[in-house]
Amino acid sequence: MQRIHQHNLINKSEWDIIIIGGGATGLGTALDSASRGLKTLLIEQADFAKGTSSRSTKLVHGGVRYLAQGDIALVKHALKERGLMQKNAAHLVHKEEFLIPCYDWFSVAKYLIGLKLYDWLAGRFSFGTSKYFSKSETLHIMPGVKETGLKGSIRYFDGRFDDARLAINIAQTAQEQGATLINYMKVTDLIKDGDHIKGVTTVDTITNETFTVYGKVVINATGVFVDEILQMSNSKAKKTVRPSQGVHIVLKKEFLNSDAALMIPQTSDGRVLFAVQWHNHLLVGTTDTPLNEHSLEPRALKEETDFILNNAASYFKTKPTESDILSVFSGLRPLAAPTDGNANSTKEISRDHKLMVSAKGLITITGGKWTTYRRMAEETVDLAIKEAKLPFTACKTEQLSIHGCENAIDTKYLNIYGSDRDHIETLISQNPALAQQLHPEFPYTHAEVVWSVRNEMAETVEDILSRRLRVLIIDAKAAIAMSATVAAIMAKEINADKQWEEEQVKSFAKLAEGYTYKTKNKKEEPVLAE
Repeated sequence: MQRIHQHNLINKSEWDIIIIGGGATGLGTALDSASRGLKTLLIEQADFAKGTSSRSTKLVHGGVRYLAQGDIALVKHALKERGLMQKNAAHLVHKEEFLIPCYDWFSVAKYLIGLKLYDWLAGRFSFGTSKYFSKSETLHIMPGVKETGLKGSIRYFDGRFDDARLAINIAQTAQEQGATLINYMKVTDLIKDGDHIKGVTTVDTITNETFTVYGKVVINATGVFVDEILQMSNSKAKKTVRPSQGVHIVLKKEFLNSDAALMIPQTSDGRVLFAVQWHNHLLVGTTDTPLNEHSLEPRALKEETDFILNNAASYFKTKPTESDILSVFSGLRPLAAPTDGNANSTKEISRDHKLMVSAKGLITITGGKWTTYRRMAEETVDLAIKEAKLPFTACKTEQLSIHGCENAIDTKYLNIYGSDRDHIETLISQNPALAQQLHPEFPYTHAEVVWSVRNEMAETVEDILSRRLRVLIIDAKAAIAMSATVAAIMAKEINADKQWEEEQVKSFAKLAEGYTYKTKNKKEEPVLAE
């Protein structure tokens, strides 16, 4: 019924702003636009945050690495946005303690000085003060860190969050502000009037219905897919982005046996690596591998997982092995396409965003990171208003709470839903059978599946197990084990038949195989999902 309602809304005569792409940037732009009173439509070809926006390192941060590169302005802006995210999405964004283990005294001095500057740049948005800990203090806080040669550690604070769940909550907030958002709606062409972009042609990939939608300005916020939209406008358009792959592995939390996160400041190729406690597991990453192709389901190279395991082994007391990997997932960053011939260099490219008018009526936004999504959206809507000559209204999102925003009063798992926790508990009180767990090793319940179908625009088993619940990227085999139960609950909710259930389970099993680690995969090129 919800999808039929969305279809009816799409057929409005004309929109002020049409946004292509339902990741962090597109969703943030939809929220900003709608909160200013503009008639706003967002179209996403798959599920919200299907791509890079659900595959981050789960950090809300200013960027210690960017500080080392001297990008002070980016760090300062990001630290402010980090503070706003914690305030406006208090149920999802939390202060996190990080330790940088130091094995020589020069590192102690270097990181302490650098992080004191980081604290100072945060100003009134500070999450806490950096500090030196002795060897014994470090081992007390993080027993799993390598002890041999350890001089101590530097403690600093940043943020941790659930990326896909925040994306869903931003989508809900945008709807509450009057926006129309629809997933599984793919743009097949741009509507042109001479050299002016007037709208989009779309197809609903679930129902196969097609729509012609008109708008005063179209915003291309499709991440690594931006060039495909640009080539609809101009078939001779040069590539503007090149994907860089970031891979993460997930291990049991006992490898560090700590509530704090670990920051590895110097990997074998000069980058940084994080080991973050997340959903009762340990997430370790990431890599930065330039690719020539992009996909909705990129696959990790063995050399990338080897890189993570080898660098983690240099800092963990117990060395993780391939057999310890519970899940491996990949995301693609849209970096600026190389123009100097150095096609394999990504380390020095700024992660700041790029905003441009690609054609009359077409604006492209790319780059950036989750932490700065709100600021990117503000700049994008400001430009859209100017280009389309829409009435100007100031941005409202600095003070706008995200759906579910609520400070927890206890430590129950359902707090991740914020104020929606009460509604899920009501479902269970009305039907106690919904309290059943989907898997004995995870807290997720039948009620959450029902809630996500009714209120969070979940259309497939993958939507539930990958992005509404996060099982697929935590433990792929456990996700496969849950899939039949999830499919049965969903089928009952949407009145689907047994064939739909079986197709969903089969499709999900094929997808999830790509998240299970296989030691035999030694190809030099990434294996992409069909």
